[in-house]
Amino acid sequence: MTTKLFKNIAYLATFDDEGRELEDGAILIRDNVIEKVGTMADFVGVTADEVHDLSGHIVMPGMVNIHHHMYQNLTRVMVQDDELLVWLKTLYPIWSNLDDEAIGISARVAMAELMASGCTTSSDHLYILPNNCTLDATIDAAHDMGLRFHAARGAMSRGQSQGGLPPDNCVEKEEAILKDAERLIATYHDNSRHSMSRIILAPCSPFSVTPGLMKDAASLARSHKGVHLHSHLAEDLFEEIYCHDVYKMRSVGFAESVGWLGPDVWFAHSIFMTSEEIDLFAQTGTGVAHCPSANMRCGQGIAKIREMLDEGVPVGLGVDGSASNDTSNMFMEARLAMMLQRVAPNKYLSETPGGRGGFGGTPAALSAREALTMATRGGAKILGRDDIGYLAPGMSADFIAIKLRQLGLSGTSRDPLAALVMCGPFKVDHSFINGRQVIAGGEFTAADIGGLLDRHQTVMDRIYNI
Repeated sequence: MTTKLFKNIAYLATFDDEGRELEDGAILIRDNVIEKVGTMADFVGVTADEVHDLSGHIVMPGMVNIHHHMYQNLTRVMVQDDELLVWLKTLYPIWSNLDDEAIGISARVAMAELMASGCTTSSDHLYILPNNCTLDATIDAAHDMGLRFHAARGAMSRGQSQGGLPPDNCVEKEEAILKDAERLIATYHDNSRHSMSRIILAPCSPFSVTPGLMKDAASLARSHKGVHLHSHLAEDLFEEIYCHDVYKMRSVGFAESVGWLGPDVWFAHSIFMTSEEIDLFAQTGTGVAHCPSANMRCGQGIAKIREMLDEGVPVGLGVDGSASNDTSNMFMEARLAMMLQRVAPNKYLSETPGGRGGFGGTPAALSAREALTMATRGGAKILGRDDIGYLAPGMSADFIAIKLRQLGLSGTSRDPLAALVMCGPFKVDHSFINGRQVIAGGEFTAADIGGLLDRHQTVMDRIYNI
């Protein structure tokens, strides 16, 4: 067993139950688990096999990304000025050319980008699998990169000929989807504490699958411990119109009708929700992945995150796909999550004398610490993890360190933690995942980023020339 001591931490934000923020902090880990957290005064006489001096750094838990479509970094900066419906219809034909090599290299590039921005755990919603693509390619990528990974077996089964949105050549047979999901669970799902690999079942959206697949996926997931459910919901107005016309109900009503509410379920976006529907999510423990960059990029709207948090809805952050973001930076998502709520329509204003009918924001709508809490503990809770998201004895050794002496952080010594959100986005100088250092001095310890970029370009050239 190997012990590592991280000493002289200038500012240590634990995000533990007490919300401790310590100056001159220290962390002791044993193999992949945190054994002790405190100030240097608490570590007198403590020795370790390895000692790392983090003087001049701020340390916090690694962030948790709960919604992504990693393959989309092959189609960045496309459909720049159109709504989501046009965006999807334009990109589906390109995505139909994907193969396992494209899935694997795009996942590695996405993971590197996430890790550089402070992410140590990520999910990926892979819902288009043409040409015999598999989730195995993304799981192998996570293993190689050293990222803690929740692979979401997405699916589309309702093509245009059946009244769905995606082209028929982008959908799969439902029997094959469920069979592959069972294979992935048996092969890769590890529900133990500190596990590096878990499987999620994730039919894509109300307009691309049938109610039957939603029900069958829920039944299959709930027959295995720790297999959670994920999908898009209430993302765009055309989805609400689709659900009204096809299912004769709102999108949240559709989710309820197929058994998709509960603490093992979370949805991406959830923009078009009423207060009653938000309350239903809170009562059932249903989670939300807030993706502010993508929501702004596609002009969809502002999710009611302040109201969700006040009502007790579990909320985490997601970068969303690299063709709708178009980057994968968790510090940026935290920053935009905070900023966007400050300009969101505020229902409370209409309840005060002289109120403006619900329009206008408030600077107190969301704090920097709340944004970072969503990015850490919030995402961990939604993924069903009790071992990541904060720094305390018994937790996984997942944490990041950012150098304080840099231009973007000058003048922030009064509150360096808030500065990570308000002055960013930043890249990390050191990152540890499951006790292993994956970034040191701003450089990856094992991954060949130059080689990844070369392979990515080669695959892009091939995909676009098919």
